Amino acid sequence: MKNFFIVLAMKLLNIALKICGKHGGNFLGKIAFDWNPEIFKYFKVNCPVIAVTATNGKTMTNNAIGYVFQTAGKKIISNKEGNNMETGILSTLLKSCTLTGKIKADYLVFEVDEGYVPVVFKDFPLDTLVILDFFRDQLDRNGEVESLILKINDFLKKYTGNLVLNNDDPNVARLGMANPDNQNIYYFHVDRYPYATDNMKEAGEGKFCPFCKTRLEYEYYQYSHIGKFTCPNCGYGNNEIYKETKNINLNEMTFEIDDVLYKIKSNSIYIIYNFTAVIACCSLYNIDTKYMQEALSKFELNNGRLEKLVIKDAPTIINLAKNPTGSNVSLRLLNEDSEEKELLFVLNDNKADGFDVSWIWDINFDNLNNVKRIITAGTRGYDIAIRIKTAGFDENKIEAYLDLEQAVKSLYTNSSKKYVIANYTSLQPTRTEILKSKNRS
Repeated sequence: MKNFFIVLAMKLLNIALKICGKHGGNFLGKIAFDWNPEIFKYFKVNCPVIAVTATNGKTMTNNAIGYVFQTAGKKIISNKEGNNMETGILSTLLKSCTLTGKIKADYLVFEVDEGYVPVVFKDFPLDTLVILDFFRDQLDRNGEVESLILKINDFLKKYTGNLVLNNDDPNVARLGMANPDNQNIYYFHVDRYPYATDNMKEAGEGKFCPFCKTRLEYEYYQYSHIGKFTCPNCGYGNNEIYKETKNINLNEMTFEIDDVLYKIKSNSIYIIYNFTAVIACCSLYNIDTKYMQEALSKFELNNGRLEKLVIKDAPTIINLAKNPTGSNVSLRLLNEDSEEKELLFVLNDNKADGFDVSWIWDINFDNLNNVKRIITAGTRGYDIAIRIKTAGFDENKIEAYLDLEQAVKSLYTNSSKKYVIANYTSLQPTRTEILKSKNRS
């Protein structure tokens, strides 16, 4: 009866929040979890539960999986807005369940913070777990990457459901061996794309075999430590591939899997990895290829994730980058664009960002392609300006601001193409300020 009244109270509270125009985020889940940390056991689920986790890309991949299912006519429940810790997922369930805890849907699809996978699914069923990548991120919250990987590895030792893994990340592929009795391991791989390199160009992790400690050998690097690798001693990395992406054409924004052509709305290798994971996951549930083609041809996450806008005649691309790899991927996209452009980089150091911003020294600002000016802003706007200057960019072409409105106003004093990179707490304020600038004279 206790859980019944918790659910009832949260539903009444949700109605009150809606009347006040509030979404609630993880608020409902926080209260419910405080009242009963075992409340996940109360829910009755009769459909597949899919979870996506990673350092980068989980929001896009999660929402794209949900969009494919919806395109195929399926009813899904998902935390599309993020809120990916246990309280956020619990909030989504509380809003969607009956008073007796029943969940009515064809699929549950959840983005889950990488540190909270063992917490959420300790008392809640999980059919498929998709893992994209692991990078250093928010060290003052997550600690080193290895500690995070070991936490998930311990969870997977008893997990026997579907496990969809990025075979091009040595930090992820190793998890396929966590439980030797699990026969449901599915690896995906992306073939070399035009801007892949023979040597690592950005900071990366996992340079040594996790099993025999031999240095890994790469045929190529896509970005950071993501690429085609193998251990020359024990053969780690030579896994059977379930889905492989080939014939990547950035100009046409197309790629192929199983001889099927997919047309998408962006030309980033980062997104192609995300969509390869989407196709691998949806294929496990026999979703017709035509629905995957249709959904991915239309899908755009927006909301500051590789979002394309036109502001005062200036084409603008906004992207979230909360760690070195996210920033380097954004800069790769900038450098792969031969047009003249300007860059706005907004950096905050609020609690949700992590107070330690030393990671900016792992961003590769060398040899920026046809960038005529860089503007920086945020609580650590001067720090990122200094980092860019030390990389060799002309200091006379760097403008640093603490005031975001002034920075955006300066950015749109001309109509050249704009790239905007913003970290976690600065993303939405930056996006809002850019949209407001449409109406400024």
